[in-house]
Amino acid sequence: MQSVNADIQKVLKEALSVVGLSAHWELREFPQHTGDGYVAGLHPESLPALVGCFPEALSRILHNRRRQHPGEVALQLRVSIHVGPLPSSGLGVPMVETHRFLDAPALRDLLSRANPEVTNTVVAISQRVYEDVFQSGLSTGNTVSAQYSQSIARVKTFAQPVWLHVPGLDWALADRSLFDVPDQSSDQSTTATPSAESDRPAQAPTFVQNGNGSYQGQFQYFTGPTGGNR
Repeated sequence: MQSVNADIQKVLKEALSVVGLSAHWELREFPQHTGDGYVAGLHPESLPALVGCFPEALSRILHNRRRQHPGEVALQLRVSIHVGPLPSSGLGVPMVETHRFLDAPALRDLLSRANPEVTNTVVAISQRVYEDVFQSGLSTGNTVSAQYSQSIARVKTFAQPVWLHVPGLDWALADRSLFDVPDQSSDQSTTATPSAESDRPAQAPTFVQNGNGSYQGQFQYFTGPTGGNR
């Protein structure tokens, strides 16, 4: 597990460098190992690149890693991206919510259904991140909003809209019945209020090995303003 965690940091650093976020990586805040994953805070100006170019860059690097290490298990990563104010410790509601997005059954199901030699990355972003990025007019490279498909992240008593992305997947070709999709007639701003249980730091995710022998790792990124908030 120690070796895999080190590998995750290597591929993150390389992918962030490819999309021009090396400086943000070097200045990351409250970096934490989760045993089988990694979490860190970046400045919110990195959001368009994280949502736009980063998933594809990460997927390419994971494919290169698999080709360079034939015979080893393929590394698959679940990614969640959220934004919100946090103290320097990183502990707070946005941290808890990002863990919840990462643990959403839809995100896990995508990787469990996937061939690891084809799909190695799945991404979940919060409603706020989706709106901040795609309504900002800032460049997201070749990525468009239609490459993110809305679902609901349900974990314990937590339930909030979440947007899913799989590099290379056209959602127009996917079976929408696979996912818990919000009722478009309802007010999307109405989401479950985090309970006392969800206000506690989320339990560290665990490393799993599925039936095809492929590891599924995970990491989270938060973005927040500098200064007193993170």
